[in-house]
Amino acid sequence: MMVLDPKIAHNDYGSFQSPGVGASAHHRGVEIASVALPPGDAGLHGHEGDGEGEGDAEGARLAGDMTQSDLYQRQPLLPPSAKNDTWAGGTKSGGLHSPTREYYDDTSGDGLAIHRNGGLVSSTSNGMVQIDMPAPLREEPRFPKEKWKTFVAFLILVINFLITVTSLAMVHERVPDREKYGPLPDIFLDNVPAIDWALSVSEVLIVISVYAVLIVLVFHKHRFIVMRRVFVILALLYLMRSITMFVTVLPVASVTYYCSPKLNSTSTAVVVQRMWQLFQGFGLSINGKHTYCGDYIYSGHTVMLTMSYLIIAEYSPKRCFPVHWVSWIVSVSGVILVLVAHGHYTVDVIIAYYATTTLFWIYHTLANNPTLKQHGPNNFLARCWWFPLFQYFEQNVGGPVPRQYEWPLPWPRWCHGKHPNRNS
Repeated sequence: MMVLDPKIAHNDYGSFQSPGVGASAHHRGVEIASVALPPGDAGLHGHEGDGEGEGDAEGARLAGDMTQSDLYQRQPLLPPSAKNDTWAGGTKSGGLHSPTREYYDDTSGDGLAIHRNGGLVSSTSNGMVQIDMPAPLREEPRFPKEKWKTFVAFLILVINFLITVTSLAMVHERVPDREKYGPLPDIFLDNVPAIDWALSVSEVLIVISVYAVLIVLVFHKHRFIVMRRVFVILALLYLMRSITMFVTVLPVASVTYYCSPKLNSTSTAVVVQRMWQLFQGFGLSINGKHTYCGDYIYSGHTVMLTMSYLIIAEYSPKRCFPVHWVSWIVSVSGVILVLVAHGHYTVDVIIAYYATTTLFWIYHTLANNPTLKQHGPNNFLARCWWFPLFQYFEQNVGGPVPRQYEWPLPWPRWCHGKHPNRNS
């Protein structure tokens, strides 16, 4: 067996030819310094007492006959043999020191050596070397559940809904008298006669849309992230609505809608009683709880219908585009039915659509771009008044939420396959 001088161990080895055909000993700037012949190799040299000149000549001749594969097999990557290894020091021919001290940190008793870069090198009986490289590190976006943040977002939604019904309970006493003030001029209401049952149909469509949204949220893999986004956006919309309908009170748009008589009093007991009644009915008139007027700018019906479509389109599978179209048709139909029933002015619907879509798209733009989650000289979206609230809920979300779904319950077990999550 032949070994090279250790000073070539760190060079870039290239192929070379025999000096007999005119090839140079230099290849790509690499110089082959010397070849040491280990003792005991039959057929390579005579006996131990032969002169160094004969051994050098024989080594030079063999160096010219080496091929590139022979040279690579003599890399110091090979582990030392158990016995009589020429890499071990102390041989009569002046053997070289073992390179394992330089390339390996530790060697176990079973023939495994740990490389300094973390790889695992194992040697086999036939001289083959197997290197097990560590798995590459991959930075995956993280989507922590943070259930307590979702609960906080739900509490914020409940508080803002209570603020909205409180505003309506007080606005009811400020609604202009029907006998003195009729509905305001409106391009749609003036040309479409009122149909009372249309409002009930619109609210039925709202209930259907809300149930469809709940199905999407429950079966979404990252349901807690999506839920708190929905809670926060709805909370902001309800808060802004409580302000707009309180500062400007419009006359009743419908001449047939029933409004509870005024008490000319806004005592705490009256306000609390009205709040509880409105809270029980979730702001809908089909259950007979919504008998107070004045909540016009802007339309809560339009907010719920628009939000339902946006959530379904954003978080449901893309291959379910027929569901997206059905949701869009339901939302548009519900808004039109609200206008047909004269439940809102046209401007209420326009403002509600603009406020809902703008807030939804701005929020998700910020959430899906990590660079926009921090204040910066060019990040004007960070100047929104609700940006600190957004940072609190979205700071640990590592990117756009994927459309993945799973069975939400631990049972039955057959619903949890080997790969329960399904991407769309």
